[in-house]
Amino acid sequence: MLVAIPTTAGTGSEATLAAVISNPETHEKYPINDHSLIPHLAVLDPELTLKLPKQMTATTGMDALTHAVEAYIGRSNTKETERDAIEATRIIMQDLVAVYADGDDVVRRGNMLKAAYLAGKAFTRAYVGYVHAIAHTLGGFYGIPHGLANSVILPHMLDYFGASAEKRLADLARKSKTVDETLDDASAAKAFIARIRAMNKSMAIPETLTGIKSEDVPLMVKRALSEANPLYPVPRILNGQELTEVFGIISNGSIV
Repeated sequence: MLVAIPTTAGTGSEATLAAVISNPETHEKYPINDHSLIPHLAVLDPELTLKLPKQMTATTGMDALTHAVEAYIGRSNTKETERDAIEATRIIMQDLVAVYADGDDVVRRGNMLKAAYLAGKAFTRAYVGYVHAIAHTLGGFYGIPHGLANSVILPHMLDYFGASAEKRLADLARKSKTVDETLDDASAAKAFIARIRAMNKSMAIPETLTGIKSEDVPLMVKRALSEANPLYPVPRILNGQELTEVFGIISNGSIV
């Protein structure tokens, strides 16, 4: 029997069939999927997360949000994955910044563990998207923590998707009680992205990433595309040039 006991509220590994392998020689970090990796039992004990450093609380929480968002806006959902993604998003939007400010709040710590678990359930069936594909390449090349990479990339990627993700993103925003339910799709999607950026800022998560090298970008783009296409059911398929543009955006044009 495989029993999973998470000590962060982020990866959702206690509910997934995914594991991530790193190869320091080739600078690769890539996921593998197998049903044997799905735990038989998950123990969600908030007391195990009470001493989690503030920055890790923030970035692992945003990792869980990325799971929920990418699962929901993708094209491989079921009623169950939609329900889990909505509830995970609602909890994270409600409690993450508060638990970042007060890490001893055991109730909100428990809520965040539930959210990470639900988001894990959602993406293990509905998959993730380009945020994760890019984050894996950045982790493999530069050792950037996965949660941090996802936190930074998520709002930029949602902006880049534009109209292709607008309807689903707006639907998630309204159903998770994150935005005014009377907003139209375009306004709701923009408000949701703005809320993510505001959360990042309030938790000292940077807007962009530094240290990305121009000579690494072509291979990182190739690997990200290889991971994402055609496995991830993203709102729209990006090509190499578009993904290169995204790397420029997340580095604020400061690729060295």
